Amino acid sequence: MLQNIVFAAVVAIAAGSYSDSLARNKLVRLSGATFSNTPQECLNHFLPNAELIQQVTLPCDFFKKDTCSGYVAVSHSDKAVVVAFRGTEGFTQLISEGGLTAFVKKVDFAIGGQVGEYFFNGYDILWQGGLKDSFLKAKNANPTYKIWVTGHSLGAAFATLAASVIVHVGYAPVNNVVLYTFGQPRVGDADFAAAHDKLGLDCYRVTHKQDIVPHVPPEIFKYKHHKSEVWYNNGMTISEPFIECDADEGKTCTDSNLLALSTTDHTYYFNHSVSGFGFSNCVGNFKSYVIDKEFDAKVNAIWKQKIAELEDASGKIDFV
Repeated sequence: MLQNIVFAAVVAIAAGSYSDSLARNKLVRLSGATFSNTPQECLNHFLPNAELIQQVTLPCDFFKKDTCSGYVAVSHSDKAVVVAFRGTEGFTQLISEGGLTAFVKKVDFAIGGQVGEYFFNGYDILWQGGLKDSFLKAKNANPTYKIWVTGHSLGAAFATLAASVIVHVGYAPVNNVVLYTFGQPRVGDADFAAAHDKLGLDCYRVTHKQDIVPHVPPEIFKYKHHKSEVWYNNGMTISEPFIECDADEGKTCTDSNLLALSTTDHTYYFNHSVSGFGFSNCVGNFKSYVIDKEFDAKVNAIWKQKIAELEDASGKIDFV
């Protein structure tokens, strides 16, 4: 009897452990496919026996020409229902231009705590605009399937909110939901991070080297990451090591580097362009990893200036 209990515990721990293969070969590609205008054709190129349920693309933020996008699909070969978010294509521009005050205002969120209004609005537009109904349709038709929720950049923030609601509302049991995000910004405050951790999701924030976006919004705005983080301080090629930080803000992961940041590292995950994969309609390999050192230098200069300004103004601005 004791042996059976120990074996069951080991299996449960193993089932919730981070999988480089799942991240590299499936979920980052599913995130990349959000950038395709024809997701079904895109999925056909790397995921056998996949069925697109719906893609939703809607205007979503204060950049008038920006849209957010996501899709629901079913991978029958993996026995998984997929919910993937792209987010706005102007998010990196927002970061690089230093428009950090967009993240000041927060709103209450269903699971507890507060999240950035900027993030909530984009998520809610897509979720209420069709993705929730499509998810429920796919889940009800395949009740034993895993739920894979994923996204890159701002889409990672939306994925975090969606996965937490799926579990909180009871749309799926927590042991059936997998959340992997790539280059995720901080989504909410410390209370939200604690509430998200309490859900017990199989959840990993994958971060690449000096990616700037996981440092946004700055903690001075009273934002905090949820756990757990997996940090690749390298090019993320096959067999390269990673560090796992099972903490909200793991100081030995990406938080160990706060100033020498990169938008290039944000664009490329697992040595390839995430958006480029979708733009090429998921044909062949990802676009090669090439560092734009000149642009990164400009972004770092703006970033350091804005952080200094925020620190100077911290006594004058209400960041709650």
